[in-house]
Amino acid sequence: MDFRRYIPIACLVIGVVALQVILSAAQATFYMTQLTMAVYYSLVAVGLCLLMGYAGQVSLGHAGFFAIGGYCSASLTTWNLLPHAEAPAVRLLRGLGLLLERRDLYGHDILHISPWLAFAAAMLLAACTALVIGVPVIRLKGHYLAMATLGFGVIVYRVVLGTPWLGEADGFSDVPPFRVLGGLEINGRAAFRVSNYYVAWAVMAAVMVLGINLVHSRVGRALRSIHEGEEAAHSLGIDVARYKLSVFVISAILAALAGVLMTHYNGGIGPSEATALKSIRYVAIVAVGGMANLWGALAMGTVLNFLSLRGVFGSYDDAVFGLILITIMLFAPRGIVRWPGLRFLLSRKPNEKPSP
Repeated sequence: MDFRRYIPIACLVIGVVALQVILSAAQATFYMTQLTMAVYYSLVAVGLCLLMGYAGQVSLGHAGFFAIGGYCSASLTTWNLLPHAEAPAVRLLRGLGLLLERRDLYGHDILHISPWLAFAAAMLLAACTALVIGVPVIRLKGHYLAMATLGFGVIVYRVVLGTPWLGEADGFSDVPPFRVLGGLEINGRAAFRVSNYYVAWAVMAAVMVLGINLVHSRVGRALRSIHEGEEAAHSLGIDVARYKLSVFVISAILAALAGVLMTHYNGGIGPSEATALKSIRYVAIVAVGGMANLWGALAMGTVLNFLSLRGVFGSYDDAVFGLILITIMLFAPRGIVRWPGLRFLLSRKPNEKPSP
């Protein structure tokens, strides 16, 4: 095993710790709130990078999978089962420790499903949805695939916007914290700011390790061959449809994972997370970082989402991401990291002049 591929992971850990120390010393830990949220959004970009950069499939519906994960967990953890406490299924879940009791915002006692069980249900729902959608859709190519996934995203948005028990335009609020281990829990309170910062980066580091292993495995080589030419890959005995469907499901699960974690961190979720503009934003991030560059997707996802969450782009937020996507597609289709002009500037000696 080549351990050199994990050197960036070690650098990431060092950088994360150093940044936390600097922010704490400068008494600017409030930046960690947006950093944590940016990391969760970047999970979607990393999954989409696997799908677009290695399987060669463009998806404009990943905001839908994000919403599926978030809404599933939010609905299950805010559903009051106290009126049905004597039902056999509720008693069984309660005996297994899968139900929790707490008080809502209005001081009422409620009995709800554990966030861990809701998390498992959200992952399963996202995977099943990706399978159902992916089997017919993944056979499409080019703009046909993009339009099909865009249609899926629009359906999810209209469903969450118009369904009363999903909160309609208000979405969900009062979503309980996600207790991970002991006193460590995922929530947005200031007292848990530092611990949530490390939880988010720990999840991202684990996802990056899995992504690196996937890319450098036999599956990764098969995906690269599919990206270069499906007909040639098929002639070599590669099951193109199975590989593309598998990566589509993996990327959907990562998007749903981000949705669950973000929902518990914010204490709620709304229909805006399922809009087509959100999906375009994820595509723009992957395009900037490089279609087949997991580290580029992580870096650009963290930076751009952090700036957006801090309000740097103001009311032109969506317009900025649209402009970024257009610019990258015109001048650097392989991403900024792989842009020939940037690589020339980085590698050129100080006194070297550009060739005519």
